[in-house]
Amino acid sequence: MGLPAKRRTKQSKRERSAHFALVEANLTTCSHCKRQILPHRVCPYCGYYRGREVLKLEQLLGKKAKKRSAASKAKADEARAGTSS
Repeated sequence: MGLPAKRRTKQSKRERSAHFALVEANLTTCSHCKRQILPHRVCPYCGYYRGREVLKLEQLLGKKAKKRSAASKAKADEARAGTSS
């Protein structure tokens, strides 16, 4: 197992840790919905990137809603079956 051959001095430690500072995220505005987003990424709110629709969020949200309703119905059926027996 590797062990340090010599103790790291205070100055060396501080020089090394000089690059550990947190950097504030650079945000840009979406050209379609005007919300703050990370640059060079598809807008998670409207699905647009560089003025073009890349993701069809309405379809994705519709599928998620169907899955949620099916899961809630299944839970309700299990609860009814558990209380009746």
